[in-house]
Amino acid sequence: MSNESINWDKLGFDYIKTDKRYLSVWRDGAWDAGTLTEDNVLHISEGSTALHYGQQCFEGLKAYRCQDGSINLFRPDQNAARMARSCARLLMPQVPTDVFIEACKQVVKANERFVPPYGKGALYLRPFVIGVGDNVGVRTAPEFIFSVFAIPVGSYFKGGMTPHNFIISGYDRAAPQGTGAAKVGGNYAASLMPGAEAKKQGFADAIYLDPLTHSKIEEVGSANFFGITADNEFITPKSASVLPGITRLSLMELAASRLGLKVIEGDVLIDEIGKFKEAGACGTAAVITPIGGIQYNGKLHVFHSETEVGPITKKLYAELTGIQSGDVEGPAGWIVKVAL
Repeated sequence: MSNESINWDKLGFDYIKTDKRYLSVWRDGAWDAGTLTEDNVLHISEGSTALHYGQQCFEGLKAYRCQDGSINLFRPDQNAARMARSCARLLMPQVPTDVFIEACKQVVKANERFVPPYGKGALYLRPFVIGVGDNVGVRTAPEFIFSVFAIPVGSYFKGGMTPHNFIISGYDRAAPQGTGAAKVGGNYAASLMPGAEAKKQGFADAIYLDPLTHSKIEEVGSANFFGITADNEFITPKSASVLPGITRLSLMELAASRLGLKVIEGDVLIDEIGKFKEAGACGTAAVITPIGGIQYNGKLHVFHSETEVGPITKKLYAELTGIQSGDVEGPAGWIVKVAL
């Protein structure tokens, strides 16, 4: 696909085939050297554990074009560390951090023409590890594939940085001691039906409560939740079944160090959401999605506004996106430059 045919002003979050992707195979106890390939089709055994037993995990991170034309990768070491934890949880070989980051750099460089212009979006990277090879029993795979592909993206939600309403789901996305803290496909498969039902009712997505007591907010669709109290506390759920997001981690650090907020990881009781003057969902795809209101037990609780973004959420968004695009100096180690 020619990048000349892309309307950078109307980029959404859809698959676009780009030029190259990284591919590495693990067999006989080691990863091979890895290579870039034009082939976007994986050729795997019909007995692959990824197909039958969900032995797979993935990541999501972005590369941003700066005003000077250079390209920033945002905190890829954190994505590498989270993928390593996901691999360990599913008995898959871990990808070394330096290999992970180098693979991402190679993919960005090979697809540089697809990196959106400054301020028009980002190049979204999707690293993943899957169990492959001839197999039929419930066991770890004999071989694995590590791959990274990239697509240019704009806003995840239509309308961009505008408040959206969500509804509390009666379903669980993960078990209490399951794989909720790992970025594995099964968690997302479990969210497809609740998400579809929420959208049919006119909401952006479903919000999941803790699977053990159904009394505490855990995740917002495929993103993390945060709330801002009248006492300027930044509160986000802490749970063994919550995915530790890199955007969430970054917002926690910025909220404390640059906005002077008190950051708290703890229980977010659904019956106490009235204490929040602002609320939002955060993740790599959307960065921050302000939550206008939450529907619970037939009643819509509105936070700051259903139409306007709260002032603290605006500041957090501006600070984080400013760092990602190179307009704001970030903490040491947050930005990795891609040499073109």
